[in-house]
Amino acid sequence: MPPVTLTREQSRAIDRLATEKLGIPGLVLMENAGRGVVEVLLQADPSLLSGHASEQGTTPGKVTILCGKGNNAGDGFVIARHLKIRGIRAEVLLLTPPEELLSDARVNFNILSHADVPMLDFSSCQDLAATLHRQAGDSRWLVDALLGTGARGAPRGPLGTAIDWMNRTDARRLAVDLPSGLDCDTGQPGTPTLRADITCTMVAPKAGFLVAAARPLLGQVHVVSIGIPPKWLTDCKIV
Repeated sequence: MPPVTLTREQSRAIDRLATEKLGIPGLVLMENAGRGVVEVLLQADPSLLSGHASEQGTTPGKVTILCGKGNNAGDGFVIARHLKIRGIRAEVLLLTPPEELLSDARVNFNILSHADVPMLDFSSCQDLAATLHRQAGDSRWLVDALLGTGARGAPRGPLGTAIDWMNRTDARRLAVDLPSGLDCDTGQPGTPTLRADITCTMVAPKAGFLVAAARPLLGQVHVVSIGIPPKWLTDCKIV
């Protein structure tokens, strides 16, 4: 029996039907996603909690989350908050203007603004790669919360520049749901696409993960629960 995977449309349907049929608000789904990613990150690198410097001499425990503007960014804001709760140094770099954030992502941005986590708007930097290097070049981990399953085509503008920069750093990279630039359905990488060390994908792997071209970009794939009973996916004929 082939493994259960989700297409772009199935991923959208899960979020919608979870709210309509199960009564789980989108904010709860987002909270579960972000908290689950933090749990995976700490399992992969427990020394984040101890504050020990890495072998490369980077700042102890520093995790930088790069955010776009959709639900992927909302997950990133939740991740930053839960890292802060655990005493881990976190910062958020915004690659789209804050005023473009909508819905649950906007709510979590507003919550994070009260959590004493630095949030810097880099959406209009003239020399973005150099600015990213000055601000986040000492990060232990970079979290890719730029583009989610709905994205199609090659990342452009500051998002593309940020992905290129992330791929050139010595930091380890964690992708939220899928590496930015990778097509959810076809598994074809855009130019550029993040090369992740870890991919934390929500509910189930995405259909494109089975494609040979995608596999070198995913790193270790961890499935994160967002609080939906697996049987419900079958009952609702989503999978």
